[in-house]
Amino acid sequence: MAARPGSSFTLLYTTALFTIGLSWSAFGQEAASGTTLDPVVIEATAGSESATGPVNGYVARRTATGAKISTPIEAIPQSVSVIGRQQLDDQGAQKVDEALRYTPGVFTQPFGPDSDTNWMFIRGFQATQSGTYLDGLPLFSYAFAGFYIDTFNRERIEVLRGPASVLYGGSNPGGIVNYISKRPTGERKRYFEAGINDAGTAYLGVDIGDRLTDKFDYRFSGIFIGGDGYTDFADELRGSFSPSFTWRPTGDTTLTVLGNYTFFDQNHGGGAFLPYIGTVRPAPFGRIRRDANFTEPDIDFYERQQVSVGYELEHALNDRWAVRQNFRFGYADIEESSLYAYGYQGFSAVPAGPDFLLERINFGHKTDLTTVTVDNQIEGDINTGPINHRLLFGLDYKYVDMNQIQATGAATPISAVFPVYGALQGLRSAYIDQNIKQNQVGLYVQDQLRFGDGWIVTLNGRYDYVDTKAKGTPEFKGTDAKFSGRAGLAYEFDNGITPYASVATFFLPSVGSSLATNMFKPESGHQYEVGVKYRPTFVDGLFTVSFFDLTRQNVITGPYLAETQIGEVNSQGVELEAKVNITDNLRVLASFTAFNLEITDDADTSLIGNTPFIVPEQQAALGVDYTFDSGMLKGLVLGGGVRYVGSSWVDNANTLKVPSATVFDARIGYKRDNWGADLNITNLFDKKYVASCQTQFSCGYAEGRVFKFKAHIDL
Repeated sequence: MAARPGSSFTLLYTTALFTIGLSWSAFGQEAASGTTLDPVVIEATAGSESATGPVNGYVARRTATGAKISTPIEAIPQSVSVIGRQQLDDQGAQKVDEALRYTPGVFTQPFGPDSDTNWMFIRGFQATQSGTYLDGLPLFSYAFAGFYIDTFNRERIEVLRGPASVLYGGSNPGGIVNYISKRPTGERKRYFEAGINDAGTAYLGVDIGDRLTDKFDYRFSGIFIGGDGYTDFADELRGSFSPSFTWRPTGDTTLTVLGNYTFFDQNHGGGAFLPYIGTVRPAPFGRIRRDANFTEPDIDFYERQQVSVGYELEHALNDRWAVRQNFRFGYADIEESSLYAYGYQGFSAVPAGPDFLLERINFGHKTDLTTVTVDNQIEGDINTGPINHRLLFGLDYKYVDMNQIQATGAATPISAVFPVYGALQGLRSAYIDQNIKQNQVGLYVQDQLRFGDGWIVTLNGRYDYVDTKAKGTPEFKGTDAKFSGRAGLAYEFDNGITPYASVATFFLPSVGSSLATNMFKPESGHQYEVGVKYRPTFVDGLFTVSFFDLTRQNVITGPYLAETQIGEVNSQGVELEAKVNITDNLRVLASFTAFNLEITDDADTSLIGNTPFIVPEQQAALGVDYTFDSGMLKGLVLGGGVRYVGSSWVDNANTLKVPSATVFDARIGYKRDNWGADLNITNLFDKKYVASCQTQFSCGYAEGRVFKFKAHIDL
């Protein structure tokens, strides 16, 4: 087995590097007072920035994701990353999984680019289906049900690493991603953007808003996209439109209504579900083409219709207490049909000549999903002697009603080298025909205590009750009740350094059953985290280093229909992040991740001590963006970055590996007054590599070189 990057030596080494960085920054602050260098003026302050509003460059100051109320990032006893609108635009990120490529602890696009799903792992655990939120309310996802969230209609994308059950109920133990919607600001906005990539996909985006009266603001943002993809037969037509308005009937009451309609009509892309031999390792015929697609174009489709509407209502009782209610209704209807490869002929991992045929799975599903979520909160501020308490009491509720039919049938094999399409496929029959209903109620309390000119203590407690019922094929039902807790301690020094420590427990309801256990019980576990956050006083930046030890228990293991829940996985590691607005024209970001992922218990005892598949244990990234503001080059924008993705295992038996890869990104643009244009290039040198594998039958090519051009104007 390879040496683990989470070893004590690696942790000591990275700690030393970070300590040296802090010392150098402090020295720079002192030295500046004795030189003639002009100081950098920090315009934004923690008090002026909204937790849901625009970010100043790359550096956010406040968030609500880690505490459910607007809080300085340094006061959150866990590590938090905020990707603001400026960073999204500079990187040309058109999907959430693209936007998180430079974020520590997060591994995205494990199966390559997927136009209809944002796949992501946080601290080694999959967050796609159990760790996504929109404006602080959960986005339910199970099987093929869920909601697609675009990037154009987002103001921020926030990542809270580590357990969040104390705030949101059952959620992914590695962390969550909270999408923050664009909303009315009261300012006049007339923004238009158009773009196209080298595959031929074009789009038009609009973002307009204004203040109609002193009590009413509105905003509308939307994007319409259509064109070809980067693999054979792939194409897409989709749109996402988000109207919103804010009404202030009195000086103490605010109502913001947020809506969205999203649709998809596309054919699937290829590049995933491919065998290890023929992608990672060459086959006798070489490697499978990266743009190959082994579906049947005549019967392949993906269609989605989804709508959501919600509101955020807040009323100030006085200058120290407020009540609020956040609500959202969501509905999604998804249907798809496709064929995908699964090993070579005879479901073998090894190709056989002369035709080198691939077996295929003939699959289709129809799913509809209805969700209702509501979060009621009371926030107040009191003093008990020398201690200031910022209190939050909450009661939230989640309702899910999901119908799904999954079907499969016989499929013909197809050549990996010279595919021929059009063969008649078998009729599909349903193996799942099911209705799932889930109700979850949570009662929570939080106390942020400040005392002694710098001490911050955060205490959380939450109790959840979950009722789940499934009718049809298969059937199961069960109820669970669980307590979650978090305790955090931090100290803010005057020089901007804030060390912190926290411990948290979590739970994650598991939807499903087996013959061995009936309905699965919730997963549970705990995390210990220590770290340092540093916000310099002489430059607009935020540096974070965090060490964590995360244990996930009751993990489902074993063969299909005979699963048990004796599995346990431990994730230890270090994460470093730096974001700096060095000047108004120069912005830099960097991240580093080193994990030690280990299976510590499993139904298959031979796996104990091994590393889980898919997730690389090391990642790093560095990005920079510079705009010339004088001389002949005034308005020219140059940017770029480098991303390193470490090697990963193909299976939990740790028999095969996916090699590491280093890719480069670039940006060149021009910006003048209220208009501009950009060319973003992802994977500049067209590195051909596999993102990851989930067994040697299912590997996915990472995204190749992509050119994206856009022009924009703000009237």
